[in-house]
Amino acid sequence: MDGRPARWSTLPRRFYRRDPREVAPELLNKLLVRDDGRAGRIVEVEAYCGAEDPAAHTYRGKTARNATMFGEAGHMYVYFTYGMHWCANAVCGEVDEGVGVLIRALEPLTGIEAMRALRPRARTDRDLANGPGKLAQALGITGEFDGADLVRNDRGVRIASDGLPPPADAVSGPRIGISQGREHPWRWHVPGHRHVSR
Repeated sequence: MDGRPARWSTLPRRFYRRDPREVAPELLNKLLVRDDGRAGRIVEVEAYCGAEDPAAHTYRGKTARNATMFGEAGHMYVYFTYGMHWCANAVCGEVDEGVGVLIRALEPLTGIEAMRALRPRARTDRDLANGPGKLAQALGITGEFDGADLVRNDRGVRIASDGLPPPADAVSGPRIGISQGREHPWRWHVPGHRHVSR
């Protein structure tokens, strides 16, 4: 990758219009991009599967909080957790399915100084975005981005590809920080990557 966003192609809507368990591992090595020059490579994700998944916010149906997840694929669902962190998800599937993929960790690529300014407690660049709350903070993603269209880049955020394929040997395992649905191996990460969450 040469670091020039002009070479990055935004993922099309059809990429997201699938089961999140198909989308999630294919999001590995894609780029989460802000229009101010900040970008990171996605190295860890988790799938959430709506009515069949007790760990999903949408398990019990549509509410004001989770409405974005029931909308069109390719939008961003952003929620607040533990009273302190924003988390970013890509909405998947068909309208009213309520399924998506949580972006858990990034490898910072460009705009790193801007990320450091927003993450002053990060001791190293490895700590800038190696967790869902950290990456949202580093990229300035807050509740204002809930519903943002990742395909049309309408709020200055998109997911793109620079041509690097997802890893053929992506590691799958249980999701992190949930109390139900832990038996499902719906978390994927790039094997051995130093920016995967701890």
